[in-house]
Amino acid sequence: MLSRLRTATLAALSALITVLALAAGVPQAQAAGSLPCDLYAAAGTPCVAAHSLARALYSSYNGSLYQVQRASDGATRNIGLLSAGGYADAAAQDSFCTGTTCIITKIYDQSSRHNDLTIEGAGGAGAADVGAPADALPVTVGGHQVYGLEISAGMGYRDNSTSGVAVGGQAEGMYMVTSGTHVNNRCCFDYGNAETNNQDTGNGHMDAINFGTECWFSPCYGGGPWVQADLENGLFQSDAGYSKNSSNTGTGAMPFVTALLKNNGQDHFALKYGNAQSGGLTTTYSGGEPTAGGYSPMHQEGAIVLGTGGDNSNGSIGSFFEGVMTSGIPTDAADNAVQANIVSVGYGGATGSTGSLTPGSEISLRATTACCTTDYIRHQNNNAVISPVTSGSSALDKGDATWIVRRGLADSSCVSFESRNYPGDFLRHSNFQLYRQPMDGTALFRGDATFCPTTGKSGTGTSFASYNYPTRFLRHYDLNVYIASNGGSNAFDSATSWADDVSWAVSQPWAP
Repeated sequence: MLSRLRTATLAALSALITVLALAAGVPQAQAAGSLPCDLYAAAGTPCVAAHSLARALYSSYNGSLYQVQRASDGATRNIGLLSAGGYADAAAQDSFCTGTTCIITKIYDQSSRHNDLTIEGAGGAGAADVGAPADALPVTVGGHQVYGLEISAGMGYRDNSTSGVAVGGQAEGMYMVTSGTHVNNRCCFDYGNAETNNQDTGNGHMDAINFGTECWFSPCYGGGPWVQADLENGLFQSDAGYSKNSSNTGTGAMPFVTALLKNNGQDHFALKYGNAQSGGLTTTYSGGEPTAGGYSPMHQEGAIVLGTGGDNSNGSIGSFFEGVMTSGIPTDAADNAVQANIVSVGYGGATGSTGSLTPGSEISLRATTACCTTDYIRHQNNNAVISPVTSGSSALDKGDATWIVRRGLADSSCVSFESRNYPGDFLRHSNFQLYRQPMDGTALFRGDATFCPTTGKSGTGTSFASYNYPTRFLRHYDLNVYIASNGGSNAFDSATSWADDVSWAVSQPWAP
């Protein structure tokens, strides 16, 4: 007992030293073993909820992260960690879900409060939700392949009976790691404090981070997405609702975003965001509560919601990798230490494998037709096209032409191609043309995004047959990309140069 107490005390002191050093502006490497909830606890604002599909948020945590349920027999399995304080055991999910599909049915709270999230029931503005597909958002974190949570409209998670979460004007903080590449302008992609009855019970009864492109109070600047505060009956960028910060134009299509909200429950709230892959946090608002009635003091009820509004408004889309809620308002130094830890784990880092069709390998796909041997498949405005990419090309062009090979979404013996810089978006065909789109978990999407490799039809390279149209192959035609047959009524089915056009060189990735 004394040994465990001494170990816990030393861990807390280590985390506190990190926070104090950052507060004093002392450059310091991230202290080993200090994860977000360790850092917040050391600063006196312990986590009362800690949710992640990707990793532990306490250095000592070695329990389950989430639960999946497979379609074939309804069986469930808890997905845990590779080691205490480490990363998700995604291979356990892959093994359990082989030959079928799985949804996420529960997200475990890593704190001692056990505020676990389950699939949300019906509310005042939405029917009962469904679980998110478990394999929709593969991502590399800390050098490990894990999965995030990809929310489509009609999906959401909730806990209406919590312990320790702020109520009735108490102070709290919260953050989530999300993505600027999977957003919309529908209500409401939230994480945080909500009503306990799935209804809108009035101003100030919510206190949740919102992330999306919905501008509730005009003006908003730029195109978003913005980190906003859903305080019920409004997404607030300031005490007036609308943005008072013309430089806050949103994060843009940043693949990984740290979104942060803290609120003393009485007369002050603050909003911050940062690039979860590099750098620090930017404060976009710090000031009084909304001036409309009901927000000062706040009237939080203490439920936790993820992916919807407090009344289950569930038209939004979004991505979630990790998030916590604290008791009390964290210091800026603690927020900075947590951001440094998030950056240190390397969200979206290299997979460690390149140039092959092995799942997890990063590749680029080069055309082999004589006209186009410097052209690669890339996405541009959501469309799949071919265009030249060279060592002198921009980082954007190189990233757009890089794909991560994944096990086929419809057949694990085939492959699917995930965008390198749009996590959870896959190359799929619709009306025979290829696009980059987010995985929604449907059987149609799975089939459309699955391709089966075979020897190149020209005798060189590799050709890719459409899983659900096996006589059609991935082909470039007039700079666009299609699944095409060898002859047919469509122009892109022309037999001229078909064998060359459907043969691709699997190359080293352009993105580093």
